[in-house]
Parts: sequence; C-alpha cells; structure tokens
Amino acid sequence: MHNILIVYFSRHGSIARMAEAISLGVDSNSACEAILRRLPSVSANTEQSESSIPDEGVPFAQQSDLENCAGLLVGSPGYFGNMAAPVKYFFDQTSPLWLSGALIGKPGGVFTATSSQHGGQETVLTSMMLPLLHHGMLVTGIPYSEPALNQTSSGATPYGASHVAGQQGQALSDHERSACRALGKRVADLACKLN
Repeated sequence: MHNILIVYFSRHGSIARMAEAISLGVDSNSACEAILRRLPSVSANTEQSESSIPDEGVPFAQQSDLENCAGLLVGSPGYFGNMAAPVKYFFDQTSPLWLSGALIGKPGGVFTATSSQHGGQETVLTSMMLPLLHHGMLVTGIPYSEPALNQTSSGATPYGASHVAGQQGQALSDHERSACRALGKRVADLACKLN
C-alpha cells in the first residue's frame, strides 16, 4: 500500500474540504491510501502557536510523515498571491529531508482556494511548487484531458486544483470537486508507476 500524504493549512474550511475531495481521488487507486495531515497556525514571530497535538480532527503533519510517503499533495489558502505562512513555515523545517534526499523522485501536487476568481490562484500554486522542486519531487498538475478544466467558471487550473471560496466560504462546485479528485488520482497513479 502506497501512502499519499495530503498536507494542508485551512483557516475557514475550504482547503480542508478540498483535501477530503482529493483524498477520494487518491483512494480510488486500490494500491494507495490517502493520509490527511493539517498544519497549525503560526504566530507573527513565525513560531507554531498551537499545541503539538490538536484537540480534535485531523492530526498535525510531522516531518516523519514526509519521509514515509510515496507521494505528496500540499494545500494552502492564497494570501496576496502566495502560500500561507504556516505552509512556508512547515517547508522551512524540511532541510534535513532535503539533505537526505528523502523526497527525490516522488510525485507531488498542489491545491489552493482564494476568495475571488482573480485572487492569485496560479501564483499561490507555483509558490508551493518551488519547495517541491527543490526537494527533487516530480511535480504534476491536472492535464486538459480533465473535462473540468474546460468547463469550469470557478476554480480548477492546469497547475493544480483550485477553488473560488468567496467571502462566505461557499461549497466546492462540481468542476472543482472533479479537479480535486483528478489531482489526487493522478498523484496516486504516478506513485504506483514510480514504485
């Protein structure tokens, strides 16, 4: 069984809902299992501001989760066209994994949500790709053979799954859900081929 790690930060729930939809795509491959892990908030001093073990819900991600995964999907809300500070903080702690080459050759993908259609979704996605590339991962997006990319009037990009959450955190559209599942399945299928 190949573990596909889905690491995300979700302030208002949109990214968590995307992670769940992505996990369905991962789990559609019978040789893979989605492992969900979230990230804690950080303070203005860029230090973890929550206890190391959450009171409830999805466990927080640990560096060991990265070592043991066959593929990785990372999600963050978009803030001014960039990933959220907790995601950057998590990546900044992965130097030991970079030194050991633990992620080299593993498939990776990214996903995001913004409050508006033009909230910088593609720049947020590319900002999260940079650490994956530095780790030697094989970064994948969603090919245009996925119908949702050509039919959507909300989120979904070839760079990765995306969602237009609006000011009130609206539900994922059918196309956004399809794109999430397609991204999860793509990373799972690639992990199987590479292993």
